[in-house]
Amino acid sequence: QVQLVESGGGLVQAGGSLRLSCAASGPIFSRYVMGWFRQAPGKEREFVAAIIWSGDNTYYADSVKGRFTISRDNTKNTVYLQMNNLKPEDAAVYYCAAKSRGIPTRNYDSWGQGTQVTVSS
Repeated sequence: QVQLVESGGGLVQAGGSLRLSCAASGPIFSRYVMGWFRQAPGKEREFVAAIIWSGDNTYYADSVKGRFTISRDNTKNTVYLQMNNLKPEDAAVYYCAAKSRGIPTRNYDSWGQGTQVTVSS
């Protein structure tokens, strides 16, 4: 099972940007589907974005399309989430996730501990 560690969260004003990183340990990171999810207080965890192993295909929740970009660097075993034009409703704990196959928007096997994103209005 791959180990995941997120970083890059913090406090930002509405309209600002943050870049989250997720460092993975494991021998076959380059073959994993990687995803980002988020969970706000009192809400269920929701899919944000995903990227397949080659980086050729990406997937986004409608709420973040055009504002967030997921990318990966397989040489560094790292996946990123660039978040632009942040809104107060984007505030949540963001989790990195990994899986070896399957539908990119759900059913992940491995999870990071999460990183807090706070957006002030």
